[in-house]
Amino acid sequence: MESRLEEAARSEARAFCVDEYTDYLIYRYLAEKERGDFKRILEEMAEQELRHYEFWKSVVGEECKAAVPGWKLRLIRISRMLFGLTFTIKLLEMHEKEVIESYKRFLPRLSGDARRRLEEIIADEETHEKSLLSRLNEGIVRYMGFIALGLADAIVEITGVHAGFLGATTTTLVAGIAGLIVGLSAAISMAAAAYLQAKHEGNENPVTSALATGIAYIFAVIVLALPYFATHSNILAFAVSVALAVVLVVGFTFYSAVINESNFRREVMENLAVLFGTAAAAYIFGDVLGRIFGIQEIFGA
Repeated sequence: MESRLEEAARSEARAFCVDEYTDYLIYRYLAEKERGDFKRILEEMAEQELRHYEFWKSVVGEECKAAVPGWKLRLIRISRMLFGLTFTIKLLEMHEKEVIESYKRFLPRLSGDARRRLEEIIADEETHEKSLLSRLNEGIVRYMGFIALGLADAIVEITGVHAGFLGATTTTLVAGIAGLIVGLSAAISMAAAAYLQAKHEGNENPVTSALATGIAYIFAVIVLALPYFATHSNILAFAVSVALAVVLVVGFTFYSAVINESNFRREVMENLAVLFGTAAAAYIFGDVLGRIFGIQEIFGA
């Protein structure tokens, strides 16, 4: 019975073994590209994964090394350069909850020293890695709240402006310019508000916080306004602009969800509901005002 149980668990243990060795290779690869504290943290994470690998190797009874595909390492490197180290590591660690639960289910199959070692590994996965991640203190994460604030406000506000003009005029140039004027003015206002908020909260770099908010806002404004200068169809421009808004919402919500370890699906649905709700209300408002004041005739609709 004992040997049959060991044989049945062997393939599962081997999968754990390969997974731990793969994580070790990835963290070692990232560590080679870093300096200072980031390098030391990644080296410590790599050493931890190597210890876990050694344990599972002893359970399996043989080496179970596996190479990481070059394309995967390149994607990880690109993610690190574009989105930061904290995001990249947390993205890699998203499967950890499932791994921990799998280890806990495997625990009754072991006894004695092996069981004690697996309990230590579970504790490592649950607490030690989070402790290491908390030490990263990466700049982009510190200002993520301000970047998200700028993007979210710009997307909702500018989509609302464009929706309002969709009901008031069919002239794409007017809608595009209106979005830029409103957006750039609002970006200045939002940056000033972010500066005051950061200063009030005791942030060491309120100017950086303001710049992060303002730049994110301006970026979203320009992206959402571009379709209005590329076509003479207001409906087409609005549809493309909304599609870009959805992409931005999904993108920054996913980033935020990974960083904060929150529920991505719930947050993205809430953000999209606000986006489309604002657009619908603005369209109705713009259509009513357009009919009352004859704006459509003024702009030659």
